[in-house]
Amino acid sequence: MARQNLSFYLAKRPTTEIVPGETFQARTQPAPTYEDLKDGEALVESLYLSLDPAARGAVNASRSYTAPVEIGSLMRGTAIVRVLATKTSKVQVGDIVCAPSGWTEVAVVPEGLIDAFDLPVGANLTERLCSLGGAGLTAYFGMTTIALLKPGETVVISSAAGATGSFAGQIAKIFGARVIGITGTEDKCAWLRDELKFDVALNYKSPLFEEDLEAATPDFVDVYWDNVGGDLLDMVLERAAKFSRFVLCGAISGYNSTSKRTAGVHNLVHAITQRVTLKGLIIYDHLAEIPQARKELSRWITEGKLKSHVTIVRGGLKEVEAGIAMLFRGENIGKALLEVKAPNEPWAESGNAV
Repeated sequence: MARQNLSFYLAKRPTTEIVPGETFQARTQPAPTYEDLKDGEALVESLYLSLDPAARGAVNASRSYTAPVEIGSLMRGTAIVRVLATKTSKVQVGDIVCAPSGWTEVAVVPEGLIDAFDLPVGANLTERLCSLGGAGLTAYFGMTTIALLKPGETVVISSAAGATGSFAGQIAKIFGARVIGITGTEDKCAWLRDELKFDVALNYKSPLFEEDLEAATPDFVDVYWDNVGGDLLDMVLERAAKFSRFVLCGAISGYNSTSKRTAGVHNLVHAITQRVTLKGLIIYDHLAEIPQARKELSRWITEGKLKSHVTIVRGGLKEVEAGIAMLFRGENIGKALLEVKAPNEPWAESGNAV
């Protein structure tokens, strides 16, 4: 019996939150096979799918750093995949790599989009989408090309218990900074302090948050890593040190906004008076530097200086909409992944390999 393949296609652009059963259409069709491959392609099955806030932006029609997903097209996503068949010498059957295979169980991927690299000895398979994937690489490039940290500087990280924020804070600690993490629960604050060794962790939902932030930054903020935007960005601008650097990585507070314009920044005058540098960060600007970045990140993993925490949503690809909803409720700690298929489940080679 031919293998069936569940996939999710964009059906309707959401005006606020992604709506399960409405934003995407689930389709089950015969899975592609070796016979569908052209030279230079591989057939892969998804094991872990990355759950990212950027998925919300990808379904908007507005101008961004990548073209939006078109109505009726397979939803975009990156996954840890196993090679089932291949017509490229880049991978062999059974290899586990990363690929932008989308929200689908089985896919055909061109060799140019296959991300194959070695993991540090003893590293978990999921590091491919964690410290050595988009989250860790984004944190690395932001800290090394925009933050330009000096030992002893004060760094504030918003959404610090998320994937990118947790790595950014750890890298700042490696560089000798004093790190303040901002998150939304006391459990997450404890995790940042106890497990990741942040110097201070603040709960933005506390009624005393603004006073706590001021008390934690007596010498002001040298680097702010912004994953949130909105009111929090405004608040930290008031605490900006002279010649501080603001790494603009995300603005999740406005991703589900009904307005065509996200909430404006009202304290921009502080950027003038304190000569603040505010710069956007997109990993695609650093593709050529990824191999070297992974070498350094791998060394920190081996030395125990860089840790990952993974929140895994189980139940297969059918749970992908629930996984995205969980992400936007802020229920994850660290990197959020959807387990499409457990790596130890049986699998079968499809066709021949080069």
